[in-house]
This record gives sequence, C-alpha cells and structure tokens, in this order.
Amino acid sequence: MRFATPEYLYLLVLVPLLLLVYLYSNYRRRKRLKEYGDADLLKELMPDVSAYRPNVKFWLSTIALALLVVVLARPQFGSKMESVTRQGIEVVIALDISNSMLAEDIAPNRLEKSKKIISKLIDKFENDKIGLIVFAGDAFVQLPITNDFVSAKMFMETISPALITRQGTDIGAAINLAMKSFTPEKEVGKAVIVITDGENHEGGAEEAARAAVEKGMSVYILGVGSPDGAPIPTEGSNDYRRDKNGNVIVTKLNEEMSQNIAKAGNGAYIRVDNTNNAQKLLEKELDKLAKADVTTEVYTDYDEQFHFVALLVLLFLVMDILILPGKSRLTKNFNLFGEKK
Repeated sequence: MRFATPEYLYLLVLVPLLLLVYLYSNYRRRKRLKEYGDADLLKELMPDVSAYRPNVKFWLSTIALALLVVVLARPQFGSKMESVTRQGIEVVIALDISNSMLAEDIAPNRLEKSKKIISKLIDKFENDKIGLIVFAGDAFVQLPITNDFVSAKMFMETISPALITRQGTDIGAAINLAMKSFTPEKEVGKAVIVITDGENHEGGAEEAARAAVEKGMSVYILGVGSPDGAPIPTEGSNDYRRDKNGNVIVTKLNEEMSQNIAKAGNGAYIRVDNTNNAQKLLEKELDKLAKADVTTEVYTDYDEQFHFVALLVLLFLVMDILILPGKSRLTKNFNLFGEKK
C-alpha cells in the first residue's frame, strides 16, 4: 500500500491537538458548573442536557476528519489489469551477430552501428510492438514481441557475437523464427527487419521471405558494410582473423543477395553507411504499413482506494448529524458531570 499524495498526512497532527483542546474545554466547563451550585439542582434545571452525547459527536467528527485527511492522501494498493487499445504496428528485428559484423568499414563497427539504428528506432515507437532475434549459424529469440521498450533497449545492450557459438549467417532461419514471433492479430502491419552484412552461408532465405509475405508480413533488409569489404578484427589483439592458409579474411557486403531477399519479401533493401540515411529510409518504409487498433492487457501498478475511505467519512458525518444533543434513556442516570447518580 502507498499514498499518492502523502504530504496531506501531516494534517493528522490536528487530531491530537483537537483532542487536547476538547479535554481542556471539558475541564473548564465542569469547573465552572461546580462553581454555580449543586450538580443535582443544575440537572433539574437542564433536564434535556446530555453529558455523553457531546463526547460521542466529538469523536465521530474527529474520526471523520482523520479519514478525510486519508482521502486527500489518496491511498493506493494492489494492482489491476486494464485493456488498453493502441494503434500501431509489430516489428521483429533479426540482427546478424556473426563475427563478420565486427568489421570496421562502418564506424565504430557493423554490429555497433546496427545496435544504434535499433535504439533510435525504438525511441520513435509509441504504440507499436517490437521483438528481437539474434542469429549467426543458429537463430534464437532474444526478446519476445513486446511494447516494453525499456526492456528492449536493455536486452539489446547485451548482444555480442559470443551469444552464439555456431558461426555462419543463416538468414532463412532468422526469418522463419521471426514469422513465429508475431501476435495473432490479423489487421496490424507486420514487418521483419533483417540487419546483416549479407554473407549468407545457408540457403532458403528467399523462400522464407516469400512465406512471410503469404502470412501478411513484409521483409526488409538492412545491408551493413561496404561492397569493397574490410578485415575482421581479432578481439584482444591488433591482428585480424585469418583463414587456414594464414590469409586475412575480408568480409564484403553482399548487396545483390540482400536485394533479392527484400524483393521476395515484398519489402525494401536499405544500405547502411556512416550517415543517418538508413534510419530515415527505414522509418519511411514502416510508416507505409497499416496501423490497426490492438488491444493489450496491461497491469497498473496501484489501484485507487480513496473512495472506500470517503464512504466511511460520509457514514461518520451522517451519524454525527443524527445524534441530537438531548438525553436518551441510556443517559438519564448520569449527571451533567458525567457521574453516575
């Protein structure tokens, strides 16, 4: 449980102050009455005055005041599920994390540039959903499709080639896995974004892209790197990766293959260089997708409970009003000082 506006709780200091004032006024009242004369005689002169009803009315009013302060502080507790309707698209990003993505022909390197593009794309999302897949020789889901963009950026920061031991670039496997990652919503636009240097070591990528189109998805390819190629740095040294013959491995962007996959996927091929052009072009392509109303079940952290306390305030105030100042049968045996006869 918590209070949304806890600063109002300081007003509760009024309760003990009121109690002290009330006790002191009662003490002064009784002292004055005793100065006037005999208690039994004063009782006969004021037969309808009750010694206890003012006390009851005081406590009812005081409790109502304390509860009113609690209402102002807005007590909250528990959680509740709400259905929220949002208009957006669904995007599953398949990121190539093979060793060739460490090449530095795109600054600072292909992988880091790709992660920056994803981060900026997430910043543009509002009512959309995003999923994240990483692949090399294998493919696996790094983040299931979600609208939790904070988690998406957090998971993205942990990505490195070390996540997958089997090297290679299986774009077809990545697209097939992406197709299974979307929600069952039919009207919403769905995009598979493959970010890769295009060195596909396995077959079936174009077939997977065509299968995605049949399921209402579009496949976009972001080609990272340069056609001229670049060597792959060896981590922890100033050298580069070499083949069995000791020759430096040069990794080149395969634009033709990337274009063919994008065409088969009814999407677009976008070249990633050292400018921000790729980011802008991708955003324009995604804007073309149909945005549909998607209902999402979300939890609210705290549920307002002040209305229950407000009902108690009303109850105590009504009781205070209904209690008249005169005596009842229960108080006829007590004198003005509250003493039993």
